[in-house]
Amino acid sequence: MINKKTKAIVLLSGGLDSMLAVKILQSQGIEVTGLSFQSYFFNCEQAKKAARALGIKLIIKDFSIEHLKMVKSPKYGYGKTMNPCLDCHALMFKQVKTIIKKQGFDFVATGEVLGQRPMSQNKKALEIIEKESGLLGCLVRPLSAKLLKKTIPEEKGMVIREQLLDISGRSRKKQIALAKKWKIKEYPTPAGGCILTDSEFSLRLKDLFKIFPLCQKNDIELLGVGRHFWQDKNKVIIGRNEQENLKIKALAKKRDVLIELQDYSGPLTLVRSYGNNKQEQKALLKAKKLTQYYSLKARNKKQVKFNIKLVGA
Repeated sequence: MINKKTKAIVLLSGGLDSMLAVKILQSQGIEVTGLSFQSYFFNCEQAKKAARALGIKLIIKDFSIEHLKMVKSPKYGYGKTMNPCLDCHALMFKQVKTIIKKQGFDFVATGEVLGQRPMSQNKKALEIIEKESGLLGCLVRPLSAKLLKKTIPEEKGMVIREQLLDISGRSRKKQIALAKKWKIKEYPTPAGGCILTDSEFSLRLKDLFKIFPLCQKNDIELLGVGRHFWQDKNKVIIGRNEQENLKIKALAKKRDVLIELQDYSGPLTLVRSYGNNKQEQKALLKAKKLTQYYSLKARNKKQVKFNIKLVGA
């Protein structure tokens, strides 16, 4: 049995693989702490649930600013959508390296499975991530360790290699069997918790980067709400229900324009200018037409009146 004073930090997404990585290390008597990252594109809610279920401490690291900068210009490019998985993992592990030094952890581990994700979990990608983060040889992947090179923690006897696994590929049969063994009953389906893998969101983000590369948190948050239209460099966002109307209103900032129908129920519409005021009137006209169109009661009416408010005026 490994000395209980051995301390590992595990990247905890809250998915089954990362939960199993924790259980494998705990079975060797290793003290495990979870680490979850938060950005403008993903949060730590699932990781919090997993940490409670596993009975471990959880460190939450918000690296939103650094992450957005990386997403705008990833060294290794994007996947099928606007997901820079390789660069994202490397950035996470650079942060991990600092945490290890400050808080005295012996090594870091993840729930990565060789061959599960084509871009970020092939052998070459795993090696790149280690090299870029400065953790070469120090990153343990308990679920696929026997298929990978022996790590420094294994060579030093911190981890017993023979008790690690050799899982590879996209099948989940072995993981589900292990979940039953360790009585892990609640875990999310492997759909990916990062909105950058969503095709519609990615198209919106790509347009935003092209038109306004200096976009920040509020601009990103708006991408996940409503129907989106462009008029030159003016964005028109139409709420699809009462919940989205409220969120759009909450996200509106100074100099945005909010439009509602005066006599009919319908969407709240936001118009935001990204630098071209010459087209602003055209954008407002388009916004009014869309607001009326997306109200079933007002769609075919004539002489419809609007309430128009300049935020901060």
